[in-house]
Amino acid sequence: MKFTLYDLPYAYGALEPYIDAMTMEIHYTKHYQAYLTNLNTALEKYPDFQTWSADKLVEQVKQLPEGLQTPVRNNGGGFINHTFFWQIMSPDGGGEPRGKVGEEIKKIFSSFAAFQDQFNAEAKKVFGSGWAWLVVDKNGKLQIISTPNQDSPLMQGIRPIMGLDVWEHAYYLKYQNRRPDYINAWWHVVNWQQVQENWDRLHE
Repeated sequence: MKFTLYDLPYAYGALEPYIDAMTMEIHYTKHYQAYLTNLNTALEKYPDFQTWSADKLVEQVKQLPEGLQTPVRNNGGGFINHTFFWQIMSPDGGGEPRGKVGEEIKKIFSSFAAFQDQFNAEAKKVFGSGWAWLVVDKNGKLQIISTPNQDSPLMQGIRPIMGLDVWEHAYYLKYQNRRPDYINAWWHVVNWQQVQENWDRLHE
């Protein structure tokens, strides 16, 4: 079984002016495609693992054969992280979350503004390339974390419900070295409905 690209539910330019069309196109057709291609290529030598889901491969990366661990960490992580990322953005996004996620955010972080400040700080402090995440920890509680490179929270046994790509390729064409500007703009496209669905799946 070969993995395939997730089809974007919006056009490359649909997230303008916050995420520019050229960045989205390059991000999707070059970077995302490369992670997918490299993951499928790595798995060609390991038929016993070709039926595993991408999530399972990443989640159990330390149990894989040594020669498969690094390709799965880097390319499997890149593939599932980006597949997740595309879905939690929308042209109709932004604003504040409603429903259970909104309630939990205010309960844990005291207010949505305080949550944003903490999430922004986590995203800004990532050294080099990585991700900032809102996850549900092993106790079912919301937590903000970051991971380096293409590492996924799944590697820690926790599930993300929202994530922000802070690799330079996600923003450099428009924002250059101004990562804080990109982070602030990104809140205008957050798909809170999808974040809520991610929460719901973990609490079924």
